[in-house]
Amino acid sequence: MPDQSALGYARVDPMPTGHEDGTFQLRGSSREYHTRRFRLKIVAGPDTGKTVTSEGDELSVGTSEGNDLILADRTVSRHHFSITHTPRGFLLRDLGSTNGTEVSNMTVQSAMVPSKSMIRIGRSVVRFDMLDGSVSHPLSDADSFGEMLGRSTAIRRVFGTAERMAMTESKVLIEGETGTGKTLLAEMIHARSARADGPFVTFDCGSVTPTLIESALFGHVKGAFSGADRDRPGAFTEADGGTLFIDELGELPLALQPKLLRVLEEPFVTPLGTQERRAVDVRLITATNRDLRQQVNEGHFREDLFYRIGTLRIRVPPLRERPEDILYLAEHFYNQLVGEGATPPAELLEQWQRLPWRGNVRELRHAIERAVILGDQAAAEHIAERQQHGAGELFDPAIAFRQAKDHVVTRWEARYLAELFERHDKNISKAARAARMDRNHLRELLKRHELLS
Repeated sequence: MPDQSALGYARVDPMPTGHEDGTFQLRGSSREYHTRRFRLKIVAGPDTGKTVTSEGDELSVGTSEGNDLILADRTVSRHHFSITHTPRGFLLRDLGSTNGTEVSNMTVQSAMVPSKSMIRIGRSVVRFDMLDGSVSHPLSDADSFGEMLGRSTAIRRVFGTAERMAMTESKVLIEGETGTGKTLLAEMIHARSARADGPFVTFDCGSVTPTLIESALFGHVKGAFSGADRDRPGAFTEADGGTLFIDELGELPLALQPKLLRVLEEPFVTPLGTQERRAVDVRLITATNRDLRQQVNEGHFREDLFYRIGTLRIRVPPLRERPEDILYLAEHFYNQLVGEGATPPAELLEQWQRLPWRGNVRELRHAIERAVILGDQAAAEHIAERQQHGAGELFDPAIAFRQAKDHVVTRWEARYLAELFERHDKNISKAARAARMDRNHLRELLKRHELLS
């Protein structure tokens, strides 16, 4: 790891004040942010005594070598669960495990966990403890990273990490929801790197027909298949000497993943229709809105490819985790569209700040454009409609199909459970029998939708 002092980072002095959720409040201007250190310890099962302590935001548990806590327990999945520090505390997420994850005798998909929680996975029990020490995270001084903007601590952490990533030749995996700016971040990492004078080529796995992905990535020669009337270089060759950004990597068909892995192991591509290998010099940056570890568990993504492309991982937080950026970004977009010094009406700014922005920065920009083109009144009416019906139930080009669908399903699930619970006098056992579902699973769903305390 490079010397932080050489990169312009300074230590916080005095140490910030700690909170029970594991966050730390900074005092004054700082180039570091501190979070509570935490530990996972196996207290029962074949791996009793094994311990790992956090050196970052997340610890993962499973049988695969890439986890922070690696278990021999065969009833544990390759990537079983993770615990991540968030602004609200510590979030446990089951990563699509086979046998599930239990907290306080309840099977959970995700849950906020307090210190001293006991977590059962397979034949093993893991104890989670917050510790007295802290982990420091470098922050950027700037409120921008190239064209990417933000003033919140969350996004300045991204800028600080990206600055260091840009200095390397390592592969980068960018994780984050649709619309958070993953493509822009990849462009800015390239622009700050030693390859800045070389090409930056974007390839979106989600926008190319699966049968054409191999040709689009690796190229083809004339006559390779029906319709191949000329040679085509492919994205890897086009990016030679620069950076190839593969977006929505989780959409890459399983059958093509070994071919991508082969190129990463040996820097050569073989276009369709020929046996000739062509050397390429490419830095790879990838992005996904999925957790690829869960894709590995489900058999949709190769584990060896995940480790190969995930040398460096960076997560871009959604707007709801950095609400202080909403007004800053709204004013910036408004100035871009109307003119320097222009300010959106205070009423719109207030309403924009209350929206969930499931399409994140992209959705926010579209909202600003709508206000400028259609007028403030039309924008206010659109906001009221969204608040009444829910953002995911209205068409919005800023929101991906899968994300909009997931939101609609979540809203339907909440309404169904509320009605089910009410009709059975808020008796979990009766409601579970009526819905033909496990009582503990129903309890967890009710808690997730805040229908049960």
